Order: sequence, then structure tokens, then C-alpha cells
Amino acid sequence: MGQMSNMDMGKLMEMLSKMDKSQIEQGLAKASQILSTEDKNKIIDMLNKNKK
Repeated sequence: MGQMSNMDMGKLMEMLSKMDKSQIEQGLAKASQILSTEDKNKIIDMLNKNKK
């Protein structure tokens, strides 16, 4: 959670403003899945690799 607190809220709001409702819902569903799993770090690492 410390990494999220470092995120610039302006950048976050800019990203959200460019997304449509279905993209935001998909992102929230993915975040919810990550937060509810016991293997959070593995999923976060996988997402970070896909982002690069």
C-alpha cells in the first residue's frame, strides 16, 4: 500500500478521465481480485512485467 500512496493523485485522475466505464469496472474487478488473494505479490509482479 505504500507504493500506492506515492502515486500522484493528479496522474490517477487523468488516467481515470481517459477511461470509459467498462474499463474502470474491469480495473476495479482486477484490483479486487488481487487484494482478496493470498498470493498478492506474485500477481502484482506479473502485472508489472506485462506493463513494461
